Amino acid sequence: MSTWIAIVGISLCTFLLRASFIVFADPHRFPKRFRQALAFVPPAVLAAIVLPGLLIQQGAIDLTGSNPRWIAGVIAIVVGARTRNALAAIVSGMVTLWLLQWLMG
Repeated sequence: MSTWIAIVGISLCTFLLRASFIVFADPHRFPKRFRQALAFVPPAVLAAIVLPGLLIQQGAIDLTGSNPRWIAGVIAIVVGARTRNALAAIVSGMVTLWLLQWLMG
């Protein structure tokens, strides 16, 4: 029971700290450079979440041809950069991954 109390307490503290930044801070009072830097936070967080899933296989970084995920990721990045369309990047990456997995058995 004390474990659940600790989890709820820590969750509540984390939520309140994050909510206080959103509720009490006026974004127009931040310096311009700070507001410009905040625009890069979502892509950086997304890259930090996705990149290990693409590169790490069986606990180690694998950039060989036996890991189709990083190849599909590169295809998705190229398609996304060329078309500026997130859906096209997702579809091309998934189709590439499925085809490579099917070809590799």
